[in-house]
Amino acid sequence: MSAGTAGTVREWASVYLKGFFMGSADTVPGVSGGTIALITGIYERLIAALTAIDPATLRDLVRPHDPDARAAVWDQLVRMDLPFLLTLGAGMLTAVVTLAHALETTVHQHPGPAYAFFFGLIGASALVLYEQVDVTTPRRLGVAVVGVVLAAAVSGEASAGVSHALPVILLAGAVAVCAMILPGVSGAFLLILLGQYEYMLGALTEFTGALGGLAGDGSVSAVAAATPPVLVFVLGALAGLLTLARVIDWALANYRAATLTFLVSLMVGGLRLPAERVLAAVTADAVTVVVAAVAGGTLVVAVDVLTDDLEYA
Repeated sequence: MSAGTAGTVREWASVYLKGFFMGSADTVPGVSGGTIALITGIYERLIAALTAIDPATLRDLVRPHDPDARAAVWDQLVRMDLPFLLTLGAGMLTAVVTLAHALETTVHQHPGPAYAFFFGLIGASALVLYEQVDVTTPRRLGVAVVGVVLAAAVSGEASAGVSHALPVILLAGAVAVCAMILPGVSGAFLLILLGQYEYMLGALTEFTGALGGLAGDGSVSAVAAATPPVLVFVLGALAGLLTLARVIDWALANYRAATLTFLVSLMVGGLRLPAERVLAAVTADAVTVVVAAVAGGTLVVAVDVLTDDLEYA
């Protein structure tokens, strides 16, 4: 292998690992994949690639016989930095698939410590972002109140009966993917707000288990049965990149203070669900719960210290 080839392999391996760390962060409520992108120095490149995606390219994809259409698609792929996005996405997917089963097991078998950890993560994230929030004006105070009330209303144990219909999962995918452009807000946290976090962990575990079963006594029908929620979630994420991600990017560019106020308020209101889950886990050891919450908060503070001298684009 030549020195140039070795360098290229190392570069793409680095991007893959950065994607793995981002996926790991976004699988856990309270830690943002966007923050990891910031720490690892790929945030601006990621935003440039995501915002370069043009929905109009879809029209050219269905005309492969047209030379002009092929040229337009190729130009679009170059602007999108496609190799970078695919490599980063592969790393993120690996992390999500790897961690999903472990997280699902932990959440179901040890709900008290698990949600205490999530509480610490989300609470500390809100405190960290609060430094960038200004609620001294009536308008921003109103935005903060709306955010807290909205998040508290849609989270909590009442959300346990939320629908897991495919249109709802499509929306969840679109919303969760926006965490990639929001340092401080995790995709998993947004899924908790929508009442889809535990469900999607289970759906992904079932899907990967069915795929793995094909090597043994599994059946194609099991894979087919487990595919719809995962496929729809991915489609929702792609749709989110083309729509909601652009809206949020615009809001941060034009109304940064109000947008951050709303996001932090969502986090504060979203603490309702992990708090209720911790209180409901009466069998959990109190010391373990406290240690888990402190560990979650400490992790976020440590990440914030690492990014203290970095600029959020």
